[in-house]
Amino acid sequence: MTALLDVDAVGACGNCDASTDRPPNHLSRFHWRRALLVAGLLTVAACGRRDAAAPSLPTGEPYRASVEQFRHELEARLTSDTGWLTIAGLSFLTKPETTFGAAPGNDIVLPAGTPARVGTFTLAKDGRISVKLEPGIQVTLLDGRSFTGGEIQTDFTGPPDRLVLGEVQVWVHMSGDRPAIRIRDRNNSLRKTFTGMKWYPVEESYRVEATFEPYDAPKHLRIPNLLGDIDTMTAPGEVTFTLHDKSQRMIAIEDGEDLWFIFRDLTSGETTYQAARFLYTPMPVSGKVVLDFNRAENPPCAYNPHSTCPLPPPQNRLQVRVEAGEQLPAH
Repeated sequence: MTALLDVDAVGACGNCDASTDRPPNHLSRFHWRRALLVAGLLTVAACGRRDAAAPSLPTGEPYRASVEQFRHELEARLTSDTGWLTIAGLSFLTKPETTFGAAPGNDIVLPAGTPARVGTFTLAKDGRISVKLEPGIQVTLLDGRSFTGGEIQTDFTGPPDRLVLGEVQVWVHMSGDRPAIRIRDRNNSLRKTFTGMKWYPVEESYRVEATFEPYDAPKHLRIPNLLGDIDTMTAPGEVTFTLHDKSQRMIAIEDGEDLWFIFRDLTSGETTYQAARFLYTPMPVSGKVVLDFNRAENPPCAYNPHSTCPLPPPQNRLQVRVEAGEQLPAH
């Protein structure tokens, strides 16, 4: 998903808004995972260092506990006020003027509790988007500033301008080159009916060391998402590894200071999500990375139809069963 990652404030190992699926060269969407990855895979001293000796990895019960903690925090993020379960709509802007509000006659119908008619999105020929509010409508931005109308920032190159209407937020999300209005509702039904993530048991044989093979120069890949839009992502190289006595190779996508793998395997569509799963690991240390498939996770589109997750490159469609990590959602 969509476009597997809106960052309000991001540090090298900080937190970010989970409900962003822009490609990582536009926004580093998942930096909050880095703290969890480093805790289980690398020591803090090696965070971000490529020339250090690889530290020893935990085994046995300490290892299983670190994976379970990772999974617990991932679910907490998913179910939070800014998690993917709060996304309540995605509507593409296809004409010069698009009305929005809670009344059924609007082009974009907002959740109950918002004004019947909030205003109109205007899409200019040059791609700029502005908002004209109905008389008497009061809107604030996420940072608390009052918003009276005008041009708004999309999520293409940075944090978008989010219009706040009580428990509901509205902003412009770019799926490839197409602008869409994304809606967040803290009272979304998906959040209320969520029954939890479902995982394979932790198995240490699915934590493997891989060799990183950098390209002479980073490649810019055109990756399609589930809606058919194309996002450009930066690939610094590939990894080679052995799983179930079979040699494997995957393309790595650059995600800030981490590597991101969008992959499928022979369990996809059976016990795991059909489109893809995601796996993250810190940058190489001495030419090596650790691929811990026990931490392989579903993209947002496994939980929410209003997401635009990326599909795996052909090279990342593994001809082996990866019976590790997250399974099909319990719901």
